[in-house]
Amino acid sequence: MTDTADAGDADDEVDPDAVRHVADLARVDLTDAEAAEFAEQFSDVLSYFEALDEVPAVEDEPDLVNVMRADEVREGLTQEEALANAPESEEGYFKGPRVS
Repeated sequence: MTDTADAGDADDEVDPDAVRHVADLARVDLTDAEAAEFAEQFSDVLSYFEALDEVPAVEDEPDLVNVMRADEVREGLTQEEALANAPESEEGYFKGPRVS
């Protein structure tokens, strides 16, 4: 594994010994094949971070746009219309199954 001072170099790679060291600290047993595989994956992840360093900084915050429509007062359903498709109702209310 490389030093953090070298983290910006494109040829940084994580070696299996560094992976084993971290795995030992975490008390995780790894086979040699797993250490090699994880070293390759960590190197790939680090290269992705290096790619992020190449993204130009955005200086201005984009203007926020309200995408919600304005509230409009409209006529709602009557109680009878709301209960029309209910499987069961009682005294003007939805009736649900008994719980417990």
